[in-house]
This record gives sequence, C-alpha cells and structure tokens, in this order.
Amino acid sequence: MKRFAVANWKMNVPAEGIETYVQAIGRRDDVVIAPPFPYLKEVAALTTAAGQNCADQRSGAFTGEVAPDMLRDCGASFVIVGHSERRRLFGESDDLVARKVSKAIDAGLTPIFCVGEDQLIRERGGAVRFVSNQIRAVGSSLEKVGEIVVAYEPIWAIGTGRNATGSILAEMVYEIRGALQRFWPAHVASTAPILYGGSVTPENIDDLGGNGRVAGYLVGGACLESRRFLAICSGLERLDPA
Repeated sequence: MKRFAVANWKMNVPAEGIETYVQAIGRRDDVVIAPPFPYLKEVAALTTAAGQNCADQRSGAFTGEVAPDMLRDCGASFVIVGHSERRRLFGESDDLVARKVSKAIDAGLTPIFCVGEDQLIRERGGAVRFVSNQIRAVGSSLEKVGEIVVAYEPIWAIGTGRNATGSILAEMVYEIRGALQRFWPAHVASTAPILYGGSVTPENIDDLGGNGRVAGYLVGGACLESRRFLAICSGLERLDPA
C-alpha cells in the first residue's frame, strides 16, 4: 500500500520561500504539497502538488471557485476534498463533498478525501457512525476512480491541546477500513491508503505511526518549516498500515 506525507500549507507560504522549501524536501513519490492556489503552478513545476479544494462544477458563474480541470491544468495531481475547515467554516455538506470527489475524479485528479468527528460527537459515542456516514456519502462517486486517499482528521485533536493516541487512531483506522469495505467498491476499499491529520508533529509520529496503522499523514502547522516536515516524512518508512 502506498504511503504519503501531504503538506497542507493552508493560507500560508513557508517563510524560507517556495523553492528553498521544496529543494530541502526533495522530489519524492511519497510527498505531496498543497499550496494556496496562486502558487500551485510554481510548486507543481518542482514536485507533486495538490489543490487545497475544488468546485463541484466544471465551469460557470461561480465567482471565486476553481474547477478541478483548472487545477489539473496548473499541474496538480491531487486535490484535498472535504477538509474539516471547509466543512466547519464554509458549511460543506456530505452531498457537496461527494460532488467534488466525483468532479475531481472526472478531471483525472486523485482526491484526498477527509473525514472526522468533533469532540461532542466523540463524547456521545457517535464517532464511528458519523465518520461511516461521511464515507458512505461518496460511495456512488467511485466507480470510475483509479486512486483515492482517505485522511482521518479528528476535529477535536486539531489545535485544541487534545491529541489522539496511537491506540485511539488504530481503533478508528479499523472502523474506517470496515466502512470502506461496506460502502465503497471492493477494488477501492481494499487499496485506499488511510492517512492521519490531527496536529501531526515530529514529536508524536512515533506513537501515531508506530501504533496507529496509518499509511501516512496530512500535516498542517508542522509542515510550514521544511526541517520539521522532513522529519515527519522520514517516519513514513516505519509505518505498518492497515
């Protein structure tokens, strides 16, 4: 199973500069960088790049939106879809995310499909059902997919001081794989890598990676300095994904 480290710069650019950052990381098959849209073509010329989001339409009167085909034209190979910030801050529903996944696949992009629950849902014991419903929502979009990556990002572990442990992560990876097998086509469910994205740092990857059964990481704040992100990348070879 493929392993990935995805650097999601969000609305930031590394202080050391794009070219210096990418040169420090090196061009690697297991590393994907997702810069803000204006820098996508520059990053894609240097390494494997992802869009941070895409529209659910190919074209039209949608001011401020970026179509998946446009990301492809700029050199992107991947696109992040359904990120927790898009769902929480911009109200993206499961149905909207499913349409984005479908359009991304049509454009020849590999979706990095994000799922995850908040603290209240987890405390009420609804995490597995909630995440399973997110997975089920996109199942009908995957008949034509060649590759898709799943990223589990528990909202309760992002910037809250509450960190997931390897054992918690392993439990959720097991449940996510089960949901994939129930709701997705068999050829996709068995091969989709499951990444973790929830305050990943060089300091916690030994526990998360060693015990969590993930195939890599979707990294936010810790990816903005090449030295720290490279330390996370170095842990990919030690993973034993489910």
